[in-house]
Amino acid sequence: MPNIDLHSHSTVSDGLLSPAQLVTRAAAQGVEVLALTDHDDVGGLAEAREAARREGVRLVSGVEISVSWNSHTVHVVGLRIDPTHQALQAGLSVIRAGRIERAKRIAAALEARGIPGSLEGAYAFVANERLISRSHFARFLVAQGYAKDVRSVFKKYLVKGKPGYVPHRWAELETAVGWIRASGGIAVVAHPGRYPLNEGGMHALLADFKEVGGAAIEVVSSSHTPPQYALFSDYAANYGLLASRGSDYHGPGESFVELGRLPNLPAACKPVWHDWPEFLS
Repeated sequence: MPNIDLHSHSTVSDGLLSPAQLVTRAAAQGVEVLALTDHDDVGGLAEAREAARREGVRLVSGVEISVSWNSHTVHVVGLRIDPTHQALQAGLSVIRAGRIERAKRIAAALEARGIPGSLEGAYAFVANERLISRSHFARFLVAQGYAKDVRSVFKKYLVKGKPGYVPHRWAELETAVGWIRASGGIAVVAHPGRYPLNEGGMHALLADFKEVGGAAIEVVSSSHTPPQYALFSDYAANYGLLASRGSDYHGPGESFVELGRLPNLPAACKPVWHDWPEFLS
C-alpha cells in the first residue's frame, strides 16, 4: 500500500510549516499521497500542489471544517474537494469570521484572569490573517512562560472549564457535509477518539453523520491508540463508512506522529481511497 497521509496542516491554519515546506517534509518522510486539510481555509492548496509536482507527491485537496453537533465541537475533513466551489468558499469565510470573534472573547477571558495582551500576542504567531485559532493563543502563552508546551497550555487554559475557554457555535453538521459534497468531496469524521463521547454518543454522532451524507471515518489517527484502531474499524463496518488514515500533523514539536509514520488500516477496513482513479492503475 502506498504511504498515505490524509490529514495535515500548514501555516494557512495552525500548522508550523508553509504549504510548500509541509509537502517537502512529507516527501522526505516517504509520503506518496498527502492531503492538506487546513482548518476552515483552502488558501494553501495551490502552493502545496506546485510543491507536490516538484517533489513527486500526489496531493489530495482537502479541508477540515469546524462543526457544532449537539453540545460538542467536532471536526469533519473534506477530501478531494473543489477548493474553488462557491458554496464551500462562502461557508468557510463565515466560519473564519466566527473565529475572529471567538479570539476576541478568548482574549477577554484571559485578560480577566490576569493575562493581558493575548490577542495581539496570538496574532504575532498567525501567518494567515484570515484565520486565528487556539493554537496561536497557546504558542503565545508558551512564549510568555505560562506553560512548558502547547499541549500543556490547552489542558491548563483553553479547554472546557479552563480560564481561556469560551463556547462557540460553528457550522451545523448537515451544512458542513453539504458543502463538502457539493464541491465533489468526501466527508470524513476526523479523529473521533478525541471527542468526549460515550458509546451511545458516538453511535448518535455516526448515525447523524451517515444520515446527512457523511462517507468515512478516521480509523488510524495520531490521536488514537492501537485498541482504538480496532474500535473505529468496527464503527466503520457497523455504519457502512469508509476508513481514512491521517497524522493530523501540525509541525515539529507539536505533533504526536511524524508525517506518514502511521500503521496501516486494519485489514477489515475499506479504504476511503479504494476507488480513486490514481490508485486503480
